[in-house]
Amino acid sequence: MARAIFPAPDHDHERCASTAIAHAEAQCAARAQRLTPIRRQVLEALLASHKPLGAYEIIERIAGDTRPAPITIYRALDFLRDNGFVHRIASRNAFVACVHNHADDDLVVFLICERCGAVGEAPGAGVAEALKASSRTAGFSAKSPLIEIAGICSHCRER
Repeated sequence: MARAIFPAPDHDHERCASTAIAHAEAQCAARAQRLTPIRRQVLEALLASHKPLGAYEIIERIAGDTRPAPITIYRALDFLRDNGFVHRIASRNAFVACVHNHADDDLVVFLICERCGAVGEAPGAGVAEALKASSRTAGFSAKSPLIEIAGICSHCRER
């Protein structure tokens, strides 16, 4: 069964987020790492929507009585990205939660809607081998293989 690239507007977002948190907790436990409260809050803030958020937007979403320092958020994001729980969308200088449990070296193709701002994560296996071969030929070792494609999502096109 093919998975949806963009979640439907009425998808079970609570289940989506709880599954991603459970995956992060299990991976951290397996790696003897901690999903600290601040790391969890940052991940939850990103899971609250399927739109990329910058560090300062995350601060606004999780600020309570006290505002976390930007360096605290960036450290949490580094941990989450290093462990594959979030991705950085370079063109937006923002981050998005990863709800697809793929290998660290899998090619990730981001489809970014220019209207609503949603980010879909498409399978990249079809182009991955050609890109890996080109990289190897050039003597290049990709650290985080990803492609960003801007356009209009199916939900916005239908409106």
